[in-house]
Amino acid sequence: MAFAYTVSGRDRVGRRWRTWGTWTNGAADSGGNIVTGLRTVETANIGVSSHLGTEIPKMTLNSTAGYITLVTSEGADGYWEAVGF
Repeated sequence: MAFAYTVSGRDRVGRRWRTWGTWTNGAADSGGNIVTGLRTVETANIGVSSHLGTEIPKMTLNSTAGYITLVTSEGADGYWEAVGF
């Protein structure tokens, strides 16, 4: 199984939008891109629900493209949240 993600919800936070969901890696996968549904990502949070190894996932905001890039240990799973426009 390859890196996969879900967009579980979307709501307004003041003048911005918040989207959230989950992400998962296959046994040999170590990250990928999460398309948030936002045009611009201002802030994002990631969490780990199951993790193989001790490495903390690294996150890069591609703010003007509206996606988050994750680099994780192989087989890690978790959740994400992004706020923007």
